[in-house]
Amino acid sequence: MRVGIIGAGGVGVELVNYLLTLGNMSEIILVNRTKEKAWAEIEDFSYVASFTYARNTHLHHGDYADCKECDVIVITAGAQLKGNQTRDELLHENATLIKNMVKELYQYAPNAILLMVTNPVDVLTHIAYKEGLYPRERLISAGTLVDTARFMKIVSKKVGIDPKNIYGFVLGEHGKGSTIPWSICNICGLDVDTFCELNGLPLLDKVQIYNDVINAGFEIFHKKGNTNHSIAASVFRIVRAIANNEHSVLPLGVYLDGEYGLSDVVLNVPVVVTRQGASKILNYKLLPEELEALHASAKVMQKMAREVL
Repeated sequence: MRVGIIGAGGVGVELVNYLLTLGNMSEIILVNRTKEKAWAEIEDFSYVASFTYARNTHLHHGDYADCKECDVIVITAGAQLKGNQTRDELLHENATLIKNMVKELYQYAPNAILLMVTNPVDVLTHIAYKEGLYPRERLISAGTLVDTARFMKIVSKKVGIDPKNIYGFVLGEHGKGSTIPWSICNICGLDVDTFCELNGLPLLDKVQIYNDVINAGFEIFHKKGNTNHSIAASVFRIVRAIANNEHSVLPLGVYLDGEYGLSDVVLNVPVVVTRQGASKILNYKLLPEELEALHASAKVMQKMAREVL
């Protein structure tokens, strides 16, 4: 598989590391506005090939044209959060950049799957989709997968169970408008309350867990200036699911057209990830209040999108 990465910041560079040492990619192309930075990162990574744990992946740096015939292109470039700035405030800075970027990439890689990481990620995916170039299954927001990973870890610490045995999703937008539909969450196959009751544990404070999930990224950002490790890992998870045609179910941002009673919005919902991208949107029977929360999130996303469309 040939993967292009646009942006040599913290997430983009760490993603190269994941793909190089844990993935099975044939080529990786790193594109950055400062070409010297992309060259230096790729040159540094090139020496990893001397070690036995690294695949013999061809590494390149270049421009959009070098992304020709890429199977997946990950977009991490754009203005980053500064100080107390919100993701929403990034919108106007990054909207024009993304519109132009998608048009250029389409010239060289019309058949690629575009994976958006730049914030505000769901609205920017919507804006990119509205350019009318890539179909919705091949224009995906990495959105709430990282939030879901945080949710699994936070719950696991409460109940003393490996996070890989916690099942559930953070849905809606990647941000304060996200929602956790507890009715479709479980621990080791049991609904959350039943698991706690049967195993002598206090019931989980679901409001506190939601707040902890929402604030996790901001706390890390304010202490170290970015949140790159878990985000890069979540993007790698998506790329691997595509590369291996896994049919894995992941919460990703896709353009909705009637699903969950929603249209004309990019929102994170459970999707089946295959070699074709987000090949199917799964339907879940949510509780009325959970569906209402999802619709509230959609209204916020639609309002933001209208500001720049």
